[in-house]
Formats: sequence, C-alpha cells, structure tokens
Amino acid sequence: MAPRKLDMAKHDRVILHFDYDAFYAACFEVQNPALRSLPLAVQQKQIIVTCNYEARRRGLHKLQLIKEARRACPDVVVLLGEDLTPFRNASKKLYNFLRKYAWTDKAERLGFDEVFLDVSDVVVYNLELLNYNNSSCSFFHLNRNDPTIGFPFDLTSFVGCTYPESPFTSSSFISSIASSPEAGGIGDLTLRLVLASHLAQHLRHLLEEQTSFTATVGISTNKLLSKLVGNVNKPNSQTTLVPPYIRAFDDIDSNVTAFVDAHDIGRIPGIGFKLAQKIRKHVLGREADFDAGLVYGGSKEKVHVRDVRLLANMGPELLDRILGGPGSPQGIGARIWSLLNGVDDTEVGKARSVPRQISIEDSYIRLDSINDVKKELKTLGKSLVRRLQLDLTEYEDEEDILSNDEGGSELRKVGPIQSKRWMAFPQTLRLTTRPRLPMNPDGTRTRSFNRICRSSRMPSFVFSLVQSIDDLVEKLVNDFLIPMFHKLHPEHSGWNLSLVNIAATNMVETATNSKESAGRDIGKMFKRQEDVLKEWRFDDVISGPWDDKGVVQEHTSQINVATESEPIENRSRNSRLQEPWVYEDGVSSWNGEDDMPDGDAECKLCGAKMFRFAMSAHEQWHSQF
Repeated sequence: MAPRKLDMAKHDRVILHFDYDAFYAACFEVQNPALRSLPLAVQQKQIIVTCNYEARRRGLHKLQLIKEARRACPDVVVLLGEDLTPFRNASKKLYNFLRKYAWTDKAERLGFDEVFLDVSDVVVYNLELLNYNNSSCSFFHLNRNDPTIGFPFDLTSFVGCTYPESPFTSSSFISSIASSPEAGGIGDLTLRLVLASHLAQHLRHLLEEQTSFTATVGISTNKLLSKLVGNVNKPNSQTTLVPPYIRAFDDIDSNVTAFVDAHDIGRIPGIGFKLAQKIRKHVLGREADFDAGLVYGGSKEKVHVRDVRLLANMGPELLDRILGGPGSPQGIGARIWSLLNGVDDTEVGKARSVPRQISIEDSYIRLDSINDVKKELKTLGKSLVRRLQLDLTEYEDEEDILSNDEGGSELRKVGPIQSKRWMAFPQTLRLTTRPRLPMNPDGTRTRSFNRICRSSRMPSFVFSLVQSIDDLVEKLVNDFLIPMFHKLHPEHSGWNLSLVNIAATNMVETATNSKESAGRDIGKMFKRQEDVLKEWRFDDVISGPWDDKGVVQEHTSQINVATESEPIENRSRNSRLQEPWVYEDGVSSWNGEDDMPDGDAECKLCGAKMFRFAMSAHEQWHSQF
C-alpha cells in the first residue's frame, strides 16, 4: 500500500518540545555544581533512574542495577532520589519560566522533565513584521506591546541542527524565499521553522543563564514530530525537522515519512508496550522475542514503522482488527495509522494552575501480607496528603488584625495574617495494584503489566488544614484504603503485588482571581472593594435649602461609593453636618406627608411636584408629546 501523503493543512502550527537534560541529576548539580564533572547517578530502590552524561560516557545507563553500575564505574557518585519534592519544585520553576513565551498559554507539561510549547502565534506575528530587504539583520519580537523586547537574528539560516541536511537548509535557498514573501508551501513553512529555531535557541540560552538547567529542543509542526526530532541530537542542543513535509516533487520524498519510518514502533509516542507487541506479532507472524532480563520489559526484535506501513493491506481498518477488542478506544486503528504517518492533531494543552490528578505509587519485589500493605499505604498516603496540600492550596493575605496593648485599651496594628485556601478539590480517591501472575508448571512466570483499581469518593476530612498529616493519613488508610484493598483482593494473602498506586482524581477547581480558575472569588472581591473603588470617591457640592434672601446655602458632602455602616443617629454633630439635607437641629429637610423638599416646584401642565433643578428636564419631557 502506498504511503499516505500528509495534508499541508496539518502543518500550520509550530511546536517546540523541551526535554531537560538528565533532569534528576541536573537538580543535584544545580545545588552542588562540583558534581557536574563527576559521574553522577540517581538511585531509586536498587536501580539507577538517571545519570548525568559523564556517567553515561563511562558506560552507565538508565534502569541499571546499582551493583552493576558500581562494577562498571567504581568512582560513580550515587545519590538517593526517592524524595521527589526537589524534582517537583524544580519542574514547576522551569515550567513557569517557559510558559511566559506561549502567548496563547498553550504550554503542556509531560512528566517532570518535558514541556510542549505552541509558539505558532509568536512565529506568525514575527513573520508578518519581517523586513525581507535586510533578512540577515532581523529582529525577533517577544512582546506585542513593547517592540524593544526581543533579540536580533539572521533569517537566512537555521540555527542549531537540522534533520536532514538538505538543499532546503542552505542559506541561498532561505535567502531566495525570504526575498519572496508571497511564497507559500515549502517556502512559507521553512521561514516559520527558521524563526522557531532562533526562538528555541534564545529560550535555551535564557533557561541556562537564569536557572542553570540545560535542555534539548525539538522543532516541528506537531507534538509527535517535535518530540521525536528532539531526540536526534543530545544533550544541550536542538534539532529542526525541515521541509518538505509532503512529497512536493517526484525526486524528493517527504522528510516526515523518511524520518518516522526509521523508528521502531515502540519508540513512537502514543504506541505503548502492549500495542507495539500486538503490531510486532502481526508483522512477524509470531510473538516477538521478549527480553525478560530488562527491569520494565522490552522486545529483542525491532519492527520499524516502515515495515508496518508498507505491509500488504495495512491501513486503519486492519489496525482496528489487530488492536481492537474489549476496552479498546473507538477509532484506535485510525489513530495509530496517523501516528505511523507522522500525523498528530492533538492540541498542546493550556497551562493549568492545578493538576488533573495527583498520583503516588511505588513498586515492590514482593508485597503479600496485610501488615506490609498497610505500612506501604500509610507511606503512600502521607505523600499523597502532602502533595494535595502543596499543589492544591495557596496562601492568601487577610486584613490587618488589631490587638490590645498590654495594660491598656488602645488598639495597635499587629499586621496581616496569612491563611491557606484550597484551589481545587479532588472528588475521587483511587487505589490501584498490580499483582503478579502465578508460576507456570515449568517454573517460569508470565510477565503481566495489567493493573486493577477501585475508586471511592474522596473523604472530606482530607481537606482539613488544622489536623496533622499523620492523623489524616491514619484515618484515610483505616477507613477507606484498607476496605478498598479488601474489595480488590478478597483473599487473605498471596497477592504478590509488584505495584501499589493511590491517586486523587476528578479535580473541581474553586473560584480564585486567576485567569485559569473556574470563577471569581466573591469573598476577595468584597475585601478588595475599598481599594478598588478608592479612585471613584469624590467631594460633591450640592444645593441645599434657601435662606430668606434667596441665597443658596451650600453643604459639602463626601459621596462614598462604599456603603456607610454607621447609622446617622449614632454619629457626632459634625458628622451629621456632612449628610445631605440634614440640618444642625437634626430636622430633615424633607417636608410634609408628601415627603417633598422645601422650595419645591410644581409643573403647570400636569401638577407634578419636584425639585426645582429637575423642572427643566421635566418640561423637555412634556415637549416630546
């Protein structure tokens, strides 16, 4: 079957994918720069979860057992990384730095160490401002409102690495299309990617300068391609997937097709281990040879995208039959077929003030007694409650409070007090486990990655900010998690669990003053009313009663938009003089049972009584009829 051609309309975006280099190790290196020149590994359990590039140069790698790592590199520095708090805090800091450069706020985190930025609007804005008569001395604008914020760049060349090296990356070609701003197709896409490459380099340099973290960036037109192309040149580098993105000429193939074809199907984002194994089985006509020695499993036999895409009768319908079944999402065949052809229409998610869910899990060699389960649930529960309070609460300033001086009645200002408020409430508590399958008759065990879960409503006491975390966790485990566990595993023992996960899901955001919130906080609006309405207060001179000589007595009153809480009868004599239409003797200027003012006027046409100043407008009203 012929390769599917990609629609040019699919490539009207510009997506940057940031991948922080050896992130866990980098967090320790930022705290202690002396570690940068040493082989450094971060340990969780008995496994290396990551290591810096100096350690990789000496033969260490991810998911390597600690004893093997020490054997390969005796002078390796191993640091414990089971407390994720410093990594989480660093990830938030870097994310908040990058999201400022996505004008539409389309900045999506993937784990701790990856961020997608949709910079289409930034690139298009600068594309419209380009001076094609002097392309080598261009200026990239980073702010719509301030034209001085930005950086100079050379439009006639890509910056950083490109995939592949082709005539479309030469300065002569880029100069030719830069001199023809009306050029479309390859020319327009090339210019947008050139702009994006310069923006990516600028952000990488700012990131390193201001945070001491480095990142590798992939630049393309969708999330799939930008993530894949960023892996080509690591670390601290960037790669742009250059046009043509479709087969524009008979002798020039699509760079997208050639690039994606070279990947093993298990390396394509969106195709997980189970789906990849099903596809391999269909292509090979048998089960793919499985490497049981790997920590998280893997296939010894590679099946590349090209092998799948060019297979006889391969297409969305056949993939539906291969991958479909109970629990499979509808249209999975079309989705996977698009990924195999480099098409990914998923949008970059907008920045969120709260996560969609908070999940804590741990893996075990063997967990099969209720006492051990309860102990681990308490450990995980404590981490979950801490995460809830850290990620879902914020400090707010209350009004200044007053306190009596010792031995006296005079009040003095103590200062503002701070309290915490919840930004969101998770509605669901979920418990997930992964039991190992029983041994086979031949003494082997079939590896399984299947998880089972049970959900319940989130108990309201979890949101207490007064009780200690230990008390909350004790109640959460005994009253909720243990009963949920017994429903998952009615057997008294023998579960042989390899993983336990507890999660808070189904977030409902509360009203805040941020743009991303579900509503506005009415309480804060009232508290800020005095300051907000300050500029609308004014002194007004109004006409009061007339004396015997016909001279108007003027009373100055301060009109305050904010409501007065003190009743008139409780105010002082001077205070009452400030009220409109109140005399010094306390008699109101309102007169008679008709509740009309002194010196009132009467309309000769209709007999209506009113203030004299209103008569002119009243007569104009009569003149309309």
